[in-house]
Amino acid sequence: MKLSFPAGVLPLVLLLAVGEASAQSVLKYVNPNIGTAHSRWFFYTPAAVPYGMAKLAPSTNGHYGNASGWEAVGYDTRQNSIEGFVHFHEWQVGGVSFMPTTGELRVKPGDLDKPNSGYRSRFDRKNQVAEPGYYKVLLDDYGITAELTATKRVGFHRYTFPKNDQAHVILDIGNKQGESGEVTDASIRMVDATHVEGFVSTYPKYVQTYDPQGKVNMYFFGEISKKPASVGAFTAAGTQENKNSATGKGAGLVLNYQTAAQEKIDLKVGLSYTSIANAKANLLAEARTLTFDQARTAAQATWQRELSKIAVEGPDEQNKTKFYTGLFHALLGRGIASDVNGDYPKHGGQTGKLVASGPGPKPEFINTDAIWGGYWNLTQLWALSYPEWYGNFVNTQLQVYRDRGWFGDGLANSEYVSGVGTNFVGLAIAGAYQAGIRNYDVNLAYQAVRANELNWRNRPFGSGKMDVKAFTQYGYVPFKDSYKEEKGVWFKTDSTAAYFSNSHTLEYSFSAFAAAQMAKGLGKKADYDQLIKLSDGWKKILNPQNKLMQPKLADGTFAGNFNPFEPWRGYQEGNAMQYTFYVPQNPAGLVAALGREKFNNRLDSLFTASAKTGFGGGKEIDAFAGIKAIYNHGNQPCLHISWLFNFSGQPWLTQKWTRQICDEFYGTEPIHGYGYGQDEDQGQLGSWYVITALGLFDVKGFTDGRPIVELGSPIFSKSTIQLGNQKKLVIEAKNTSKENVYVQGAELNGKPLANCWLYRDELMQGGKLVFTMGGQPNKTWGTKTPPPSIQ
Repeated sequence: MKLSFPAGVLPLVLLLAVGEASAQSVLKYVNPNIGTAHSRWFFYTPAAVPYGMAKLAPSTNGHYGNASGWEAVGYDTRQNSIEGFVHFHEWQVGGVSFMPTTGELRVKPGDLDKPNSGYRSRFDRKNQVAEPGYYKVLLDDYGITAELTATKRVGFHRYTFPKNDQAHVILDIGNKQGESGEVTDASIRMVDATHVEGFVSTYPKYVQTYDPQGKVNMYFFGEISKKPASVGAFTAAGTQENKNSATGKGAGLVLNYQTAAQEKIDLKVGLSYTSIANAKANLLAEARTLTFDQARTAAQATWQRELSKIAVEGPDEQNKTKFYTGLFHALLGRGIASDVNGDYPKHGGQTGKLVASGPGPKPEFINTDAIWGGYWNLTQLWALSYPEWYGNFVNTQLQVYRDRGWFGDGLANSEYVSGVGTNFVGLAIAGAYQAGIRNYDVNLAYQAVRANELNWRNRPFGSGKMDVKAFTQYGYVPFKDSYKEEKGVWFKTDSTAAYFSNSHTLEYSFSAFAAAQMAKGLGKKADYDQLIKLSDGWKKILNPQNKLMQPKLADGTFAGNFNPFEPWRGYQEGNAMQYTFYVPQNPAGLVAALGREKFNNRLDSLFTASAKTGFGGGKEIDAFAGIKAIYNHGNQPCLHISWLFNFSGQPWLTQKWTRQICDEFYGTEPIHGYGYGQDEDQGQLGSWYVITALGLFDVKGFTDGRPIVELGSPIFSKSTIQLGNQKKLVIEAKNTSKENVYVQGAELNGKPLANCWLYRDELMQGGKLVFTMGGQPNKTWGTKTPPPSIQ
């Protein structure tokens, strides 16, 4: 089967690539190896394009699976053997591993501590190259150089073999990978001498928990540059020579060759979540005659273009590495699940067809981890310079709402994989609406947002917020201690109460505020009145005696045995010390409730104490290392807290602490990347660094009727931002340095700024925002008029 490239397409790709390559490359500042100890399954996938379906990467431990469903797995910098190169890397999605070998055939990957027990190979990181869009490594045990790159939906492999009469390419399809859970079915077959096709069906842990009737299917269609001398098959039951197909768990094929020295064998693999036919169509559409080198050039040109939408300048090379690596992870984290023809995976292995429901190009359907915390990083970055991806997120969720009647906070091929049992999709959509991103059916969007906040009848477990009835009835979620473990179910939530009652109350209050503002904008007065009242739910759980958010029982009394440092009891992935500051919708109200002096002293001492442990769990390598801490930047609930000083009359402390977090929590090492015990949920922590380094943030995630942008401490002397509306914003920070973190004054387009904030619509007009920085706080600048707290 000869794949021909349509006339005119290849020259366009290459011209684009040449044009981008001539620009000053920012790719040198992206280091995918940062943070690769205890990193999540998506994290280390260099051979991909922004938001690609094809995310190719080496795996050191992927076949071990993931017992808890979310833990670090895939590639770990502390491990020194590679077991294969895997194509799919998404939240709860992983599969299709290839591995080149020589010598005696083995069809099991083997154990990390016994590399010779399987086909895995040792490697030396000095012989490894990882760049945006490209990966290369020497497999020491075989003398094979493996290279990877990708288009959106096609993975490319190039294996350079030594001279060997026993060379193999192992196509290991039917085994679990990363977060994918157990394989329930698999199939692979040679279509002809140089084409292979197949699929794998999996049942991930979070699908099993949140959407038990669901499943995740992955399909592929591959082209091989050289006909194998022979083909063998294997399954969990064993191997069979001279057989070109295999089915069931453990299914795979072995392509056998005799290779000359430095002989290259290339594979192009079209991917899909809907069918083999669509995997083939994706390959034909994106890579008919595209060579490996052409694909690499185009992939890196795409990264150059997308990363360069925010160009930063300054003498500190380390900060540029943090910045562009963070932006890389933000643009890598969530991948498309739709095919070139608009097909997308529906619940239970069905296929749907996307339809455009608003102005602009037809949206893509994306797989996505929960948006929990994403309004303090990812959505703000999208709204700034990548609005098409904010639109894709909204359209994806609205498609799921059409199909299933409810949003899903986390999605794997339309299956609900919430993970946190809450649901902030409505808030994120309300933020998109207020930010002017409206390429969708706005009336349908509001209907869905309202339902997410207020509806509870027949609500499926996987849509989260199972305690909405209780919240709307009491104005807060009652605490039930026995729900820590109820009939083997940990941290139970139902229509009457929850173990995570306080974090839910605070979160639902915030999302009710966001929905209220959208209701107000659409003239839904009755809805607004109901929702804005619910947004005050935080007041019901604030104990006036200790000035802390304390779990409250259904009878209105506060729960006893209260330890504000105790994690989990009443709080999802946090404690009362952290969550007491979780009132982003009304910071002035919280300041007044605590008293301004007490608020500022407590908040400042919180950061003073947490600085001693790197603003998290110290050097403990674990995602929950900081969960008992007074502040935990390695997880979502704390990410807005350092910006609250802008509301309490001390903006210089926001400048001080946000800069210090950027300097000390974020690193440039494989182990110290996003802290030590990071939980980088598909680009959130990287996004936070990017927007904070620019000196821009909104604690309300643009959910106000007229959103604002708070001003912080810009790190770079000059940042040039291509805004999503195609205008340009230049941010200059005169005299900025590691010591000069304090704003002495600012102006926008020549007009002095007296406040530490401005309206977002003013900022999005573009022009020049200039800060003058110094080494001592200017305690008069930005204090006269605090940011509007509630609209």
